[in-house]
Amino acid sequence: MKVLFIGGTGNISSASSRLAVSKGITLYHLNRGINKIEIKGVKTILGDINNPASLSELEGHNWDVVVNWIAFTPEDIERDIALFKGKTKQYIFISSASCYQTPLRYPIITESTPLFNNLWDYSNNKIKCEDRLMKAYREEEFPITIVRPSLTYDTVIPIAIGGFKEYTTADRILKGKEIIIHGDGTSLWTVTHSDDFALGFVGLLGLAQAIGHAFHITSDEILSWNMIYEILADSLGCKAKVVHIASDFICKIEPSYTGTLLADKAESVIFDNTKIKTFVPAFKATIPFAEGIKRTLHWLDANPEKKIIDPEENKRIENILSAYKMSK
Repeated sequence: MKVLFIGGTGNISSASSRLAVSKGITLYHLNRGINKIEIKGVKTILGDINNPASLSELEGHNWDVVVNWIAFTPEDIERDIALFKGKTKQYIFISSASCYQTPLRYPIITESTPLFNNLWDYSNNKIKCEDRLMKAYREEEFPITIVRPSLTYDTVIPIAIGGFKEYTTADRILKGKEIIIHGDGTSLWTVTHSDDFALGFVGLLGLAQAIGHAFHITSDEILSWNMIYEILADSLGCKAKVVHIASDFICKIEPSYTGTLLADKAESVIFDNTKIKTFVPAFKATIPFAEGIKRTLHWLDANPEKKIIDPEENKRIENILSAYKMSK
């Protein structure tokens, strides 16, 4: 099977690339060569998907599967339909579980949960991408599959404030500084290790039954945010000094958090993974957060340049803490 990943060396996609190669898939990456991660067995096509002049090598190929890990807008989708119609047997769009109905009317999420999120442009654009792809499938037989990851991690820290591609909150925990947990910390969430995600995702590659379908792929482990931060702190060998602050208050003081909090992490979600398990029977998430976050921290220790401590994020955190204490 000949597969193209547009992207392929990111936090989620690297694990899927490694697993695909291990299963004998002939995998190509299309990227600009900026991310220096090398995955053994992957063939690289140098090019920028946003620059047609750089895609001459790509034009000579036909594919069993094309996966775009870095499409975010309807314009990206229009470009891909034009590029790959008649050139691939399956096109997989990486969407987002943040597209699901916000606020939720029912806490258990299946793939039939409505897509509705007007609080975050990121999610709203992903919904528009899905709508365009489903139209292309129905009207033009463009062979689409949609995948919706939730908060998936490998080389990032999956927390709401001061994490993901930065080390700010981890650094605050290590230094004994106060950290913020949104709400009272009892709302429920699921974080998924990229190696687990890859098991479900790679099983969809070339799967004819998956054409026209959407899937989310997450762990079945359900944790409160208090537990997520407690496990992080314990993995750092520390006890966190936690201040609980309502999400509405956080976003009033720092509106930049509106998307990641009010439009995503502020309420409880429970993912029903029956569909991906039905289509890919081998899929089973086996990496608990207590194990997975240790892997992430070990990786960060081995790559200290990735321990990014953002002074602006620290200022935002201190600003929220100060405003909260003054309001009491």
